[in-house]
Amino acid sequence: MNYVFDSDPDRLDLSAIWEFLSTQAPWHRWRSRADVEKQIRGAWRVVGVYAEDGSQVGFARALSDGVNDAYLADVYVLPEHRGNGLGERLVATMIDEGPGADFRWTLFTSSAHGLYEKFGFAEPTRTSMVRPGRR
Repeated sequence: MNYVFDSDPDRLDLSAIWEFLSTQAPWHRWRSRADVEKQIRGAWRVVGVYAEDGSQVGFARALSDGVNDAYLADVYVLPEHRGNGLGERLVATMIDEGPGADFRWTLFTSSAHGLYEKFGFAEPTRTSMVRPGRR
């Protein structure tokens, strides 16, 4: 199967993204659909993954200052499309092939460390500090 990776925010299927993030994603399930749509509209960059029939099967969004720093969030590929290298291609499209290729990237994840390590992500150094959310 051929897949298309597209950074056009107008192509995103907000219902498909909401479906995954509200039922399958293990993170931030407390968000409302309005919250998720607000985050997508406010994103610095988005990338969707689309199957041959045009259905959306993956997604990632990023926040950035547009100069030096970016945060990668809500990265997913639907389970039935995993194992085809889509996660790796999605991350590459977002961070290496876009306008933030030279930025410092940050993300939080409880899984997929091996995927992100391929792109140079590593555990924080002594110069990193994080204030956890209160939710």
